[in-house]
Amino acid sequence: MYSILELKSNVRVPPTLIDEKLKDSVKISLSEEFIGRLGKDGVFLSIMDVKEIGEGTIIPGDGAIYYEVTFEALVYKPKMQEIVEGFITEIAGFGAFVRIGPIDGLVHISQVMDDYVNYSESGSLQGKESNRSLKVGDEVRARIVAISFKNVQGAKLGLTMRQPGLGKIKWIVEDKKKESEEQIEDNKKEGKKPAKKR
Repeated sequence: MYSILELKSNVRVPPTLIDEKLKDSVKISLSEEFIGRLGKDGVFLSIMDVKEIGEGTIIPGDGAIYYEVTFEALVYKPKMQEIVEGFITEIAGFGAFVRIGPIDGLVHISQVMDDYVNYSESGSLQGKESNRSLKVGDEVRARIVAISFKNVQGAKLGLTMRQPGLGKIKWIVEDKKKESEEQIEDNKKEGKKPAKKR
């Protein structure tokens, strides 16, 4: 889930940024310190605004100025059971990796679809009965079922696509179309007329 958080921190502004406007130099320093890093609040993506800048402190022998600041940051922190969309970045014999924003998740081969799934040497996962396939670049919708956060590179998300409304986007569209056609047929059998469009 993406969030904008208001946070407080001490930031070091190096001598190379002292010529800049204070707010700009603080924002640059915050970006260098936080962007791309994982904290208890999630993965930091952007420093949105610097709200308050306290009195500067100079430490002898350092040359930098330290400020206590209040700022807004855009962060991504996955939540259990959250529905996410992304695209397949890699297919392996054990499943598919999905890029969802700043991190990747894994859909284990057993969680790809309600079908027996085979790994193809061509680099795809194929359903035995449904004949549906999943390959690199496909857009998918999945649900987060496991989270392990040590660092951004070591962040692990377990995903599932075995649920109605989840899976490859193309499959979802096909299923909705089929469901709509079946509903029309059922209505015809029961003698109901289709609803008029307004």
